[in-house]
Amino acid sequence: MAHNLQTSFYFSVSISGMGSSDAAFQEVLGLSKEMGSEDVVCGGENRFKYRLPTMTTFSNLVLKRGVTTDESSLIAWVKDTLDDGLANPIQTKDIKVRLLDEKGNVSMQWDFIAAYPVKWSASDLKSQDGEVFIETLEFSYRYFEVEDSRSPQMDLYA
Repeated sequence: MAHNLQTSFYFSVSISGMGSSDAAFQEVLGLSKEMGSEDVVCGGENRFKYRLPTMTTFSNLVLKRGVTTDESSLIAWVKDTLDDGLANPIQTKDIKVRLLDEKGNVSMQWDFIAAYPVKWSASDLKSQDGEVFIETLEFSYRYFEVEDSRSPQMDLYA
């Protein structure tokens, strides 16, 4: 049985209202969601406790890229959001992360709804290294949806 494994290095990012030059990232982190649980002790029965499901939580979306000398509407949005505090309403944008197959077709897509920047950080400055200066952008969002357009998987339980 042959498996065509999907690679993780061929992807694209797009942010609503931003040009394609602001969507070149080298790394995407935070594609996860987790359902929490709550322990409930049963009255009179001390040998065990129930673990009941609670709400689903999402980790922040983290995008990393090399810093360029060009003007960036993405960085302007990040700066306005982080520097203004809550003096002005936070502008949200939708962010799409697409995993591409070897032909450049979308095989999976994550849609992050109503995202806004919550953190900006940069790599360390080191005179002895010749590495690219990397900025890391972190976003919170309302929720995300996953679209999976890969060919249907074989039903292992048939």
